[in-house]
Amino acid sequence: MSQHTLTLLRFTYKKLKEKLTVSDSKKLFHEQFPYVIPGLYKRIVDELLVELNLLNHQNEFTQDNLFCVGLTETFKELTKGYKPEKHLDLLFESLCSSTNFKAEEIKVISQKYQKEFKEKSSNDILKTLKEKITSKLYPSRILNLGIYKIISNSTDFIEGNETASNKKLSDIFEILNLSTNKAEKDIGIYKSTISKMEQAKELIEELKIKDKKKDKKQ
Repeated sequence: MSQHTLTLLRFTYKKLKEKLTVSDSKKLFHEQFPYVIPGLYKRIVDELLVELNLLNHQNEFTQDNLFCVGLTETFKELTKGYKPEKHLDLLFESLCSSTNFKAEEIKVISQKYQKEFKEKSSNDILKTLKEKITSKLYPSRILNLGIYKIISNSTDFIEGNETASNKKLSDIFEILNLSTNKAEKDIGIYKSTISKMEQAKELIEELKIKDKKKDKKQ
């Protein structure tokens, strides 16, 4: 795609408020991030790009504080070990700008909101959330994970105790008028993905060590 076409796409979207297709967003993303993405992270990036593009098409969607927390924190967690690490800021910026989000704005909102809930109990967090949320939340995977991230950092949240933590999360999602089944599924898949990625990274490191030993023997 030529630079002229890319400029036209941006202008059309900004001025006429037409929606970029997933294909358009992918082209814009690769224009802004001209680097090869390691195989382990490629699927994560693709899924985030598609999800952000689709959310941007929803008229009822709003970029609330919990969404910002979910996006920044899951991106950070899912890209742990990414090399070169210096590419991560540009990677996040490219994901956001190619789907009509503002990376810096999202980061600032996320940091400010998380600071507000630091060292609070889950009950205090819930009370504050209820006071601050004045409109119906638009349900999304990123929003659900934003709530999970905030609650999991509360002073009384015990990650190892699945029964207690799941009950606490279910109660909170229900009070916020969000689907508990959808939230449990999103959180479960997220945890599973993190676990699988950690296993994959360990395997890659083991293979590297084996290759080094082979090279020394030769």
